[in-house]
Amino acid sequence: MLGVVKQHQPAENSVADVNNYCTVSSILPMEDQPALLRTMPSDSMDDIELKNIQLQFPTARTLSRDDTNTTEEQVMTEKGSILVAIQGDRRKPAIMSFHDIGLNYIANFQAFFNYIDMRALLENFCVYHVNAPGQEEGAPALPEDYIYPTMDELADMLNIVMAHYNLKSVIGFGVGAGANILARFALNYPNKVECMCLINCASTQAGWIEWGYQKMNLRNLRAKGMTEGVRDYLMWHHFGKGTDERNHDLVEVYKQYFERHVQPVNLALFIDSYIRRSDLSISRETDPGKKNDNTLRMSVMNITGAFSPHIDDTVTLNGRLDPTNSTWMKIQDCGMVLEEQPGKVCEAFRLFLQGQGYAVALGRKLSSASVEGKMSLGSN
Repeated sequence: MLGVVKQHQPAENSVADVNNYCTVSSILPMEDQPALLRTMPSDSMDDIELKNIQLQFPTARTLSRDDTNTTEEQVMTEKGSILVAIQGDRRKPAIMSFHDIGLNYIANFQAFFNYIDMRALLENFCVYHVNAPGQEEGAPALPEDYIYPTMDELADMLNIVMAHYNLKSVIGFGVGAGANILARFALNYPNKVECMCLINCASTQAGWIEWGYQKMNLRNLRAKGMTEGVRDYLMWHHFGKGTDERNHDLVEVYKQYFERHVQPVNLALFIDSYIRRSDLSISRETDPGKKNDNTLRMSVMNITGAFSPHIDDTVTLNGRLDPTNSTWMKIQDCGMVLEEQPGKVCEAFRLFLQGQGYAVALGRKLSSASVEGKMSLGSN
C-alpha cells in the first residue's frame, strides 16, 4: 500500500534534497515513513525566507473624466449649451441619466456605470448623461446676468436633448435633484419615457429645514466658495450619517472632489433652483375604476439607502404613485447607494428592465456580487 505524508521543507535543505525526499516518500509504504521522517531535520517552516513577494494594492478611487468609453458633446438649448456625455452604442435603446446637486455625470454615475456587472448590462443600451448648466467638471463661472433654469425648464431641456439625438423614448435614471427633473419630464411627456429608476427622489416642495440650510449654503458659496460647512452638508446630503465608519476612503474622495472640482457660483445657482422647486402634484387614485392623469403612468423603481437622509421623501413619493406599476426599495448598509452598493442596485435594475420586456443577455465571468447570489443573466 502506498501512502503520503505531510512534507516539511527545512531552510537548510537544498532543492535537490527536498525533491529526493518527496520522490522517496511517495513510494515508501506507510509503516516505513516515520523512520524516514526521523532522519530529516526538524526545523520549523517559520524560518523559511520568502523572496520575490510583491504586494499588490488596489487602484485608488478617483473621480476623473479620462474614460475612453464616454464621448462628451455640447447641446444648445434656449438656456445655453449643456454637456451630454454618451456611453455605449447609439443604435441601442437609450438610458438618460441626470445627476444630483454638487455632482455631475462623472461624480454621480461614472463608477456605477463602469462597475463590472453594469458594464456588461450596458452592452444592450446606450447612456446619455445630461449635466445641468455649469455643473460639468472644469466649467467656468456662469455670467452674473445668467438666469438659471427652473426645475421645470431643466425638464424641458431633456426634450431638446432627445430631439438633438433623434431619440423617440428613453429609460430615465436619476438621483436626487436629477430624479425630480426626470419625474417632471415624465409627467409632461409620458409617451417619451418608458420607465424610470429614481433614487432619493423628492416629490414635494422644500421644507423649512432644507430651505434654511440651503440658503446658508448659497450665501457661503457666493461669498466664500466651498466652505467646510457647505462641504459637510453635501456629504450629509449624499451619504447620510456615519459614513466615516462605513467607508473612510470614499468619504475622503468626495471631500476632495467638493473642495477642488466644484464651481461654487454655478452650484449655488443649481441649489437655488432646486430649493425653489414646486410640488410634483401627483396623487394615487383610490378608485380603480377611474383613470388618474396626475401620476406617473410608466413603471417606476423608487430607491433609497438605509442611511440616506431622504428616506421620508421616497416614502412620500411611494404613497403618491400607482402601486400597480411602482416599486419602493430600501437598500441596507448604505447612504449613497450607487457608490456603496453598486452590485445590489445593478441587480435590481437588471430585473426591473427585464420586467419591462427587455431581453438582457449577458455572457461574462461572474463578479463577486453575482457569485454571492448564484445568479446569471439570460434572455427573457
